[in-house]
Amino acid sequence: MPAKRKSIHGEWSSRLAFILAATGSAVGLGNIWRFPYVAGENGGGAFVLVYLLCVASVGIPVMMAEVMLGRRGRQSPVNTMYTLAEDERSSTHWQYLGVMGMVAGFLILSFYSVVAGWTMAYVFRVASGVFDGATAEQVSGAFTVFVSDPERLLGWHTIFMVMTIIVVSRGVKSGLEQAVRFLMPTLFVLLVAMVGYAMSTGHFSEALAYLFRPDFSRLTGDSILAALGQAFFSLSLGMGAIMIYGSYLSHTASIPRTAVIIAAMDTSVALLAGLAIFPIVFAHGLEPELGSGMVFKVLPIAFGQMPGGTLFGTLFFLLLVFAAWTSAISLLEPMVTWLVENRGMNRVMAAAWSGLAAWSLGVVSLLSLNVWSGYTLFGKSFIELVEFIATNVMLPLGGLLMAVFAAWVMSRESSQDELHLSGSTYRTWRVLARYVAPVAVAVILLTAIGIL
Repeated sequence: MPAKRKSIHGEWSSRLAFILAATGSAVGLGNIWRFPYVAGENGGGAFVLVYLLCVASVGIPVMMAEVMLGRRGRQSPVNTMYTLAEDERSSTHWQYLGVMGMVAGFLILSFYSVVAGWTMAYVFRVASGVFDGATAEQVSGAFTVFVSDPERLLGWHTIFMVMTIIVVSRGVKSGLEQAVRFLMPTLFVLLVAMVGYAMSTGHFSEALAYLFRPDFSRLTGDSILAALGQAFFSLSLGMGAIMIYGSYLSHTASIPRTAVIIAAMDTSVALLAGLAIFPIVFAHGLEPELGSGMVFKVLPIAFGQMPGGTLFGTLFFLLLVFAAWTSAISLLEPMVTWLVENRGMNRVMAAAWSGLAAWSLGVVSLLSLNVWSGYTLFGKSFIELVEFIATNVMLPLGGLLMAVFAAWVMSRESSQDELHLSGSTYRTWRVLARYVAPVAVAVILLTAIGIL
């Protein structure tokens, strides 16, 4: 049955192309922007340990499940879940799992584009030498002034969303596949170079201790929830992106091996980002709990003081833009494929309407940073609330339900056939997907909403 089902949207040219594209989806702002500041806000080493455990015991099994569902269905997440539910003689209400994933990706894209706009602005700021010799106070103040200007934020947000729409309208294979072959390895090399610079600050050992020496007294229910949410956010799980990318994967490619490689590359980038940033934080007497502006308050200090910092910093933020770009494309793709399949739109119209909707919601997010900063709901600004709901609730819940469907609703024959696993390896995945992942996610979600 799977061999007869083909995606109308095309197929990756090779397994390597899928690995690079899926890694491009996962490796982006979630690793370089979000991971260091979330780790800083949640106590460092204890958070990192829980994060790694979440990736290994929950993230990889769920990624295998999501890729498997995508490749078996070969359609948009909504239609894939509908079709697979019919195949397994289950309720077609499972299609709403695809809807939830698509909506989660849409919500994330709306504020993700705003933050990606910051990285675009900083390409030009660093290139102009504005941070040369700047102190920590000057860099932090410049960021505060920048975020308080809604017109400037709107301009960069619009440019980034238009860039995303253009690539998606051309098709993932022709645009994204070619770009990630160069951009992702280059970003990795630059991060290694940044770690090399961080080692010269004299505070590298302090950063190592902060990231890898757990202080369990700082571990709370909220930080555990944040670690799980970060694992899902950084791996692009539960939002339909990996599912739709899996639908373009050749039937002969190994899903387990591919999932492990993607998770390993993604986690490596997140840890490298932490090792690049925290030594600079400590060297300049800054607090690790700097929040979402950490990359924009810390890295410019290093670029302003290191030899060749202007050139190196410009390249870094430029490649960070491209890393964000590849992720944004994957967030927009599920909605575009659904519109193509269900509304008869061509890719250009589908990308334009989807992007416009995400851009509009993003405008509300950027205004909540300045003009509407006085308005909060449940103690959070609009952008913080959207990020919390999508990242800490919808993504884990979506991943939980994908694991339930893959391990409980799908027959053993179906999942075994798609994963190409047998014996103890298959049983290990099935135990993790059936029991460990759902229970872990359920407990943390119930804790988050105050039931446990």
